[in-house]
Amino acid sequence: MDIADLTLDIEQHLEIKADIGDVFRRMLYRFGEGNVRPDGETLNMILEPWPGGRWFRDRGNGIGHLWGHVQTIKPPTLLELAGPMFMSYPAINHVEVKLEQISGGTRLSVRHRCVGMIDPQHRQSFHRGWSHQLGLIQNDFQ
Repeated sequence: MDIADLTLDIEQHLEIKADIGDVFRRMLYRFGEGNVRPDGETLNMILEPWPGGRWFRDRGNGIGHLWGHVQTIKPPTLLELAGPMFMSYPAINHVEVKLEQISGGTRLSVRHRCVGMIDPQHRQSFHRGWSHQLGLIQNDFQ
């Protein structure tokens, strides 16, 4: 095993024809209660939008999974999340979401970095997962 097997660094971007504040609020919604799988089933996610706030999946009856904590939040330009995400093994993730007002709308950028014993199936699904998530946000403004 080498360092490439233990790390992940991906970035995705999109431009939305909407005000930065509206995009930021919608991004928070989609990361939280509006987070759904590609088949439309809810993930029952909760995002507490303050420093130290939890990002977790609440499956009811005391069953859940901590995905991370809000490391930094600076509405409407930055959200950073850190934690295990959906990985129930030795790994730590950092997700940085930056928003920038551009001519005609907002540029939203996601950078996801991970260090740990990354499961090969998970490694393959990161790009699809973020593409789906960003697609939901973009579709909210169409």
